[in-house]
Amino acid sequence: MKKLNYFTACMLLASATFFACESDQVMKEETVSPEVMARLTDLGFDVTDQAPLIFEEGYLVEGDIYLTDADLARMKAGVRVPVEEQYSTNNLVTTGGNRVITVYAPEASSGGGKGKKGGGSGYSPGMIAGLDLAISRYNAQNLEISFQRVTSSSNADIVMTRLSKGDERRGVLGSAGFPTASGDPYGEIKMSGVLESSYGLSTAGIATIIAHEMGHCVGFRHTDYFDRSISCGGGTSNEGDGGVGANHIPGTPTGATASAKSWMLACTDGGDRPFNNDDRTALNYLY
Repeated sequence: MKKLNYFTACMLLASATFFACESDQVMKEETVSPEVMARLTDLGFDVTDQAPLIFEEGYLVEGDIYLTDADLARMKAGVRVPVEEQYSTNNLVTTGGNRVITVYAPEASSGGGKGKKGGGSGYSPGMIAGLDLAISRYNAQNLEISFQRVTSSSNADIVMTRLSKGDERRGVLGSAGFPTASGDPYGEIKMSGVLESSYGLSTAGIATIIAHEMGHCVGFRHTDYFDRSISCGGGTSNEGDGGVGANHIPGTPTGATASAKSWMLACTDGGDRPFNNDDRTALNYLY
């Protein structure tokens, strides 16, 4: 399968192969300014193999990292990192020994849509099932953090909101950020609502994507940070630390492989990637 970036690739599923979207789905987009491009480069982000996009109130960088101008202003210059397996950010979630992170996602209104598409700005039963599976995967690890889906956005730690139709049409599948300096998880995951209807993903495939974005929210960087070509193909591309840290997690091996199928690889084929042994080591070390 062609690899999908987390997650700006535009594709259709047919005969078990992902293809580029047709031209009528391509939208005219604003161009990221040279000043912002220079700042991203200085911070160590890859702006060549994965071009930044104007997104929401800021920018979508390296496929699924959401940054605002305020984020860029406070970040320190990036550095290149060594060849290791698992990475975390400088800021992590404060657990107090046992922290329950609540997650809210709006459900599609009954009758508001047909089949798998769902209605309005909510998510289909299949998407909610994917979120529940992602949550159960984390909770099965018996960490100092756990996740709980709640039915109200009021005071939820993480709110999963649906991407705009324009972003869905241009192929954005998901985005998230990193923990705050005060020790809270990043508060929002933006997810496409057409992972079933347009891309044909299974519940397990959807769970893998959501779990990946949840991983960013609690401080995980991409497993193949030092060379995105391992999972994405193309030329060697080192992401740098992006000004938020890329700290090797002890106990994880040097070098990353696509065959290990870590849930935090930079690119995916849309399939199921439950936590592997090294992923579990990294989760248990941090939390």
